[in-house]
Amino acid sequence: MKKILIIEDNPDVRENTAEILQLAQYKVITAENGKIGVELAQKELPDLIICDIMMPELNGHGVLLMLGKNKETANIPFIFLTAKAERSDMRKGMEMGADDYITKPFDDVELLNAISARLKKAMR
Repeated sequence: MKKILIIEDNPDVRENTAEILQLAQYKVITAENGKIGVELAQKELPDLIICDIMMPELNGHGVLLMLGKNKETANIPFIFLTAKAERSDMRKGMEMGADDYITKPFDDVELLNAISARLKKAMR
């Protein structure tokens, strides 16, 4: 069973996303801010990380930067899940090394397809 870490400060979004992934047979770990998310990523070494951008403590860009500096977490597929839908925001996320960028609101199928694609690519 693949393990996915969700880093999201909004409890409703975090819980709803976790429920979608659990129904799709993923093991889910959640963090309510970027600082806790980085700690969990280093401890749990998930197969994929889904991360909000705008969060207290440490934002999503900071999370991606910190995980990229650690050889154990640098290659974990990373998907930004955010309300920031401007093209420049997307470019920044991709240039930093994110593997995908999903904007809120999103639908279940879009999220699950993105996860599936990233996990398949990571297995090559």
